[in-house]
Amino acid sequence: YGFINTCLKSLVVEKYGEETWEKLRLQAGVQDSFLTFEVYQDEITMQLVDKACKILGVPADMVLREFGAYFFEFCKRSGYDHMLRTLGGNLYEFIENLDSLHSYLSLSYQAILFLFVFPQEMNAPSFRVEKNEDGSMHLHYYSDRRGLCHIVPGIIGAAALDFFNIEISMEIVNQTEEEERTGKKEHIVFLVTQNPVFSYKERKTFSSSPQYLADCGKQIENPLNTEDLEKAKNTIRDRGSSVCPVKKSHWKTIRGIITLGKGKLLRGFDPVYPKSLWIDAKTFCNGLPFHMVFDKELRVKQAGVSIQKIVPGLQTMGICLDHYFSIVHPEVPFTISSIQKFINSQFVFQTRREMMPESWKQRPMLELRGQMIWMESLQCMLYLCSPLLRTLHELEERQMHIADIAPHDVTRDLILLNQQRLAEMELSNQLERKKEELRVLSKHLEDEKKKTEALLYAMLPQHVANQLKEGKRVEAGEFKECTILFSDVVTFTNICAQCEPIQIVLMLNSMYLRFDRLTTVHDVYKVETIGDAYMVVGGVPVPVPTHAERVANFALGIIIAAKGVQNPVSGNPIQIRVGIHTGPVLAGVVGEKMPRYCLFGDTVNIASRMESHGVPSKIHLSSSAYQCLKYKNFEMTERGEIEVKGKGKMYTYFLIRNKTATENEIMGRP
Repeated sequence: YGFINTCLKSLVVEKYGEETWEKLRLQAGVQDSFLTFEVYQDEITMQLVDKACKILGVPADMVLREFGAYFFEFCKRSGYDHMLRTLGGNLYEFIENLDSLHSYLSLSYQAILFLFVFPQEMNAPSFRVEKNEDGSMHLHYYSDRRGLCHIVPGIIGAAALDFFNIEISMEIVNQTEEEERTGKKEHIVFLVTQNPVFSYKERKTFSSSPQYLADCGKQIENPLNTEDLEKAKNTIRDRGSSVCPVKKSHWKTIRGIITLGKGKLLRGFDPVYPKSLWIDAKTFCNGLPFHMVFDKELRVKQAGVSIQKIVPGLQTMGICLDHYFSIVHPEVPFTISSIQKFINSQFVFQTRREMMPESWKQRPMLELRGQMIWMESLQCMLYLCSPLLRTLHELEERQMHIADIAPHDVTRDLILLNQQRLAEMELSNQLERKKEELRVLSKHLEDEKKKTEALLYAMLPQHVANQLKEGKRVEAGEFKECTILFSDVVTFTNICAQCEPIQIVLMLNSMYLRFDRLTTVHDVYKVETIGDAYMVVGGVPVPVPTHAERVANFALGIIIAAKGVQNPVSGNPIQIRVGIHTGPVLAGVVGEKMPRYCLFGDTVNIASRMESHGVPSKIHLSSSAYQCLKYKNFEMTERGEIEVKGKGKMYTYFLIRNKTATENEIMGRP
């Protein structure tokens, strides 16, 4: 379910950051978020775990163990804390009742599974725990999902430390595959050993308490009867064996068997049984309408009246139980030995369609859920059960009524309570889906916003665009020194006269794409293009001291780039003229419709004149541009004094190359 994958995402984000999760999910090819009650393929979770191992460089068993410990905390934060704490009074009881918890959750939440499994359609694992004489335990884990057993130590270890204040170690002592009714299952046996954990403060407080000192004094003043003491020790030891106890000190044992402040021995509870059973068979079968007793050969010896009503074949005593029922959970063969192996698990029986009366064959089959009790004296098994029904609709489908269930059976209340809970769950599901839809729409909106902003920033400087978006007026700014470049295509007019318009467009697009890339490489601002004219500036809109060097390197780059653009008339590479000038400008936004960021001043005119009076495939520099580049590792030659239209005579130069930069560096190649 999505709950599992959401937990895994939360673990990665919390411990390794959003970037790691994004990288992980992209490599695994999964979505960014998961719906809590939505069923997802097991492969999604396995892919996430596999990629996490590779990205983090951690073995799979460590990842799964860490995930198990985090999953326990995640479940507590998700509202399961009280449910888990009441599962058992010690670790043995906690593990023993995991299957029962799972069964309850599957009933209440329509197969929302809980621990140790990446679920799909109620295909859950099973657990069996055995106590050993030395206080350790053997935990048997059965699952048809291989390779996930390392999650178990993570969760059990976290639960033991949090709920029972003990540290445990779990090691695999056996690993096999067993052929079960539904196919091969992985069977892992863990050896669980534990030690108590007390903080320094707890130890100090306990050992120095007046009550503790008083108890010690009483032991000296009133020595206990040796026989009673041994009995009490055995009682405590027997009680403690269920929690996988550790070795206790002498005084700790004494403290455990003395009632504080009274000095009386604590006596264990001994139930009292009547000499004969004060209930007749008829009352028993009516009072427990859903129960069955069967022997080692599965022959039915006794059945409740409601089961007899639904399965009339049970009225014939001595029939074989497996002819009328199949075991749904746990997934074991229908034999006494298999049932005894999982005696602490809840058993779910389902009626066999072929053995039901004609009136029942069109209805959904009835499922029974309950516990098995082995009666050693009779060598028979008692199955105390109730109908497994989730909603009133399921009750109606089987043409049953609340009256068919015994008044003392809480199944009556569960059906009514669950009806309301399922409605709330469905509403929660719908809200979660809407939330996910809104998240996706918001993400798409954000992506479109970024595209729009990228387009806007390509037309205007970012700070200018942001001011316009906010409805503010953009004031013109004066820049005391910047470097402007103009370029155009040699004989462009003749080329246009001899080509189709589409050929001109393709030629200019090819050239401008190359030039645009170089503006990013050298961090210069593209002002505009008019026809074949291309204009850039360095030091505007953000003033920088290296404006002249940036524009000079850009100019060297476009001379090289132009050689890769073909003249559609001759088929040869095109030639361009480049002119550069350095000086002051005024910059501002002009117009409201299609606003442009324009430069004004004589510096623009002179830069344009440098280009128009230039030489093909040469970079023409004004004297001011030359002065800025003079001591910057550029090779330049004098052109001399020339007549410039509107400016008279000017002394100009040609830029040849950058002495320290390679062609690859100029072109921004790796």
